[in-house]
Amino acid sequence: MAHSVDKTTRRYSSQVVDGMERAPSRAMLYAVGFDNEDFKKPQIGIASTWSMVTPCNMHINRLADDAARGVDNASGKAVIFNTITISDGISMGTEGMKYSLVSREVIADSIETVVGCQGFDGIVAIGGCDKNMPGCMIALARLNRPAIFVYGGTILPGCHKDKKLDIVSVFEAVGARANNKIDDAELAQIETKAIPGAGSCGGMYTANTMASAIEALGMSLPNSSAQAAISDDKKRDCERAGAAVLELLRQDLKPRDIMTRKAFENAITVVIALGGSTNAVLHILAMANATGIDISLDDFTRIGKRVPMLADLKPSGRYSMAELIEIGGIQPLMKMLLDRGLLHGDCLTVTGKTLAENLAEVKAYPEGQDMIHPFDKPIKKDSHLVILYGNLAPEGAVAKITGKEGLCFTGTAKVFDAEEQALHSILDSTIVKGDVIVIRYEGPRGGPGMREMLSPTSAVMGKGLGKDVALITDGRFSGGTHGFVVGHITPEAYVGGPLAIVENGDKITIDADAHTLTLHVDEHEINRRLDRWQQPAPRYTRGVLAKYARLVSSASKGAVTDNLD
Repeated sequence: MAHSVDKTTRRYSSQVVDGMERAPSRAMLYAVGFDNEDFKKPQIGIASTWSMVTPCNMHINRLADDAARGVDNASGKAVIFNTITISDGISMGTEGMKYSLVSREVIADSIETVVGCQGFDGIVAIGGCDKNMPGCMIALARLNRPAIFVYGGTILPGCHKDKKLDIVSVFEAVGARANNKIDDAELAQIETKAIPGAGSCGGMYTANTMASAIEALGMSLPNSSAQAAISDDKKRDCERAGAAVLELLRQDLKPRDIMTRKAFENAITVVIALGGSTNAVLHILAMANATGIDISLDDFTRIGKRVPMLADLKPSGRYSMAELIEIGGIQPLMKMLLDRGLLHGDCLTVTGKTLAENLAEVKAYPEGQDMIHPFDKPIKKDSHLVILYGNLAPEGAVAKITGKEGLCFTGTAKVFDAEEQALHSILDSTIVKGDVIVIRYEGPRGGPGMREMLSPTSAVMGKGLGKDVALITDGRFSGGTHGFVVGHITPEAYVGGPLAIVENGDKITIDADAHTLTLHVDEHEINRRLDRWQQPAPRYTRGVLAKYARLVSSASKGAVTDNLD
């Protein structure tokens, strides 16, 4: 019969395996590889998001083995389990993309379910694709057991005609083909060369943005966000994480001790400096909600006024994450921000040390690099993530405006009730200079699932209209999107937000300086249209999408399904 050893580090597993009455539990665990001594050790769940449905996650089974080795070598007992992943890049522009944001909630629920059921004392969660990361973090915050997040790592770039490629290159090549700038043969060459192996999409898209945000939050070991998926550094990162979670157990240092308001402010600061994805707004709101901390859209505006965009990274810039890794990753940038007084250095991290202590010995970027700009020559003097309000977005909207597109756009609405309709009109040249493409009924409830609009925005860029048209939606944008775009418009059209009553020919202004999104229709006419509006029938009445639509909160609240309101 197993006897308990140090129940302070076995708070949960002791309830499952200690004592005479738990003999049936131990019997089942012998079958999966436990021996008698293992029952005396802290049990650490290794949440693996491995799957062969996407290159972002195809290697994570090996990383999970590395993390388990780290746990076992540090006198713990690792238990690997899986959760789901889906691929945004593969499903983009199809009905399947409606499951993307839903998967964040399923991942969070499934990790919470397994850890809660099995009595694991600590957790290492390993994520690769976009929704894996916030899904893991939501679960870790809910469970509040000693835990570390490990990023699966970035992909290396492809190459065509001496030009580096990634998945966004293929989306934009579709637009170029529609505009007869390239032929079928070149499109085929680009699609076969763009994704050379394992790892997450290579620019400062959502995966690399969220990995960086989580490191800044203090929930990953230093440099976890800036390592190639297939590398010795990533292997060591996993092994160190496995060992480090045992130390967190001994210190009784838990996620909510680390994921404080000041830590979330650090995450927002780093996302802005890197020029990160608009999805970071949605996911940071959701992660904060899971901790019980009230982070709002207005916090992004407040922090954005004093934090410049410094990184010249894709999609709006020139460089990939792999190239940022070569000059030191995000640690030197964080040191710059700390020295400038823009980060809270006293925040605890999963090393057991403060952020300032972690950064104390970090060296500056090499002389002559032009990837990370100095404070006196920023890409943009304030945030590229611009929170807009106005009669089209009473509860807020999120724009991604680097300044390269200009800061103000007024145009004529062309209205579409689904993404596919808009994409068709872009590719067949119905969309022309001066248009504001309006895509509605794509919000969390209306879609349902709040699809990303990478296909339409990439088609706009491929058609050469990036500076000549704007696109607004109650859906989301991929981290790979660039151009004059506004998403997360709330209230969404499906619940009767003003986006629902926009008509073809209406004038719309996006003003990043004034932080406004304005429909140039008088208030009386807006109210008349709203009075006549009728909610469409739900697109799904059974299954996970219908369940999600009934539970999900507004995008302005993070589009969460366990909201307290």
